[in-house]
Amino acid sequence: MSCCRQSRSDSNLLGSRVSSPPTRQQVVDQQPTGQPGLHLHHPAIRTHVAHQGSSVSWSSTNSPPLAPPSAATANYAAAPYDDGYFPAVSDSGTVASHARQASQVLDEGKLVVAIDFGTTFSGVAYGSSRIASGKVQQILNWPGSSETFRKIPTCLLYDEQGRILAWGLEAKNASAMPGTSRYEWFKLFLDPRALRDESNVDPRLPSLPPGKTPADLITEFLSCLWEYAREQITRDIGAIADLNSADVWVTVPAAWDARATALMRDAGIAAGLVQRAHAGDSAWRERLKIITEPEAAAVHCAHLTDLYKLRPAQNFIVCDAGGGTVDLAVYKIIGDLAHLEIAEIAARSGASCGSLFLDLRFRALVQALLADHPAHLDAASLAYFMHSFSEADKLTYAGRADDDAIFYFNCFNVEDPDDPAVGLINGQLAIPGVLLREAVFDPVVDEVLDLITRQLAVSPPIDALLLVGGFSGSTYLKARVEEHFGAQIHTLARPPDSDTATLRGAARYGLARRALVSQLVVPRSYVMKVKLPAEPEDRVRRPGFVHVNDAGVEVCENRLQYLVQRGRSCGGGASLPLLVRVAEF
Repeated sequence: MSCCRQSRSDSNLLGSRVSSPPTRQQVVDQQPTGQPGLHLHHPAIRTHVAHQGSSVSWSSTNSPPLAPPSAATANYAAAPYDDGYFPAVSDSGTVASHARQASQVLDEGKLVVAIDFGTTFSGVAYGSSRIASGKVQQILNWPGSSETFRKIPTCLLYDEQGRILAWGLEAKNASAMPGTSRYEWFKLFLDPRALRDESNVDPRLPSLPPGKTPADLITEFLSCLWEYAREQITRDIGAIADLNSADVWVTVPAAWDARATALMRDAGIAAGLVQRAHAGDSAWRERLKIITEPEAAAVHCAHLTDLYKLRPAQNFIVCDAGGGTVDLAVYKIIGDLAHLEIAEIAARSGASCGSLFLDLRFRALVQALLADHPAHLDAASLAYFMHSFSEADKLTYAGRADDDAIFYFNCFNVEDPDDPAVGLINGQLAIPGVLLREAVFDPVVDEVLDLITRQLAVSPPIDALLLVGGFSGSTYLKARVEEHFGAQIHTLARPPDSDTATLRGAARYGLARRALVSQLVVPRSYVMKVKLPAEPEDRVRRPGFVHVNDAGVEVCENRLQYLVQRGRSCGGGASLPLLVRVAEF
């Protein structure tokens, strides 16, 4: 329960500058040139979401990378070097990509299913040219409720033997019972930093079930989600639902590296998202597609450009503020609006500063306030406080306008005596609005603003900032974005269906019979470990790797050779050919 406060209306001032549309080649020519000898073909070298709520729209108006080392004149032997940033590789051994070659045209009427697997909420959408004139459909009815939900909690309930008792809404709403354990937020275990070093796992995350890995939980949740989605899609569209040959698109955060993306892909295959459609179907795994969350959201937003009067040649930034992560990507509109394409024009960025971290900071505040009242600190009591905060105040909190307000949260244990000194009064915990702002909201929102500031610093001038994702529904986040960037960016907007922009955009991308994103910027560098003839610098900086081989040649091992550097543009295909000459050293 929370205090009442005066309602505030959103301003709707639209419009932005218009200039003549560039050609695709002009857009490409404006980007950094690729490394000689490397041909990175189109989006993307593949190495959410958030709060359930209504779709509200608002708007208001107001160092280059280091040069790669020069190619050695002598032949060299090269071996893949996995620094955690290699692109995902398909079963055929080629660099994986969701880009389609011009000659690859989707089958007419082919079913496309999109899954937005989010840290806190997940959803499913689907479509076909033979269904509802090709419009994207969403699954809205879910086990555990007679109401409709655009997304459901990413949540699992296990028994002591590690068997799934419930998932989604049923798991989230289940009463605590002996021998059962509820697990959420397990997507965050695939954060690249956590994968490289377990000590980087956020200590506030719950422990995993005994004997299970993060990939196990992801697989089991996706399996439950997919089994139900198959039933619903088949019920809704009948014989048209050829799910065995459907393309399935799964969204991942922009900040994920190749290892996290590969784990997600493996989990999707293990969950049965794709399977052989017929005997001899050797390419069935390729029907599982990966798309980054901001890229999918950008596709959704690009089809709403008339709403914000954006035109070809203008740049926009997508801020996908979800439950676990906030991802940023910058695009230019190219072509005419009837045949819309967008091109990524700056390296994307992201961080773990989604709305979940408001919940975690709120829990820490409650624990600090009630440190001397252990009756309110058991798991059930804390979950009760957090549920009240998440449902009533997390998105409606208004910041400084609420500094003088008092927010009341019902206690699970009402028999504990009052303690006005910490806010315990009549079975409720009273927290001043200013304390909520300083201890809960400002640290997270400030991190989002800093992320946007750093992205703008390495991007060309921006005409619009489009805020999507569940966290985009936050009144306070919207106000702070307007305050910080309103003078710099002409149009600030939260599009319709902002909470499901990633989901709907992924489905729309899959339904398109052409590439909607014609160019991407390589999000991270790709290198190989090579053996090269020793140079004077090697003898000084890395003498332990210099030796004379059997042929009498002085060589240096473990040198790193760039395949492509972060920030390089790529487009036009889906492969990275590399000529490697092997010589006897």
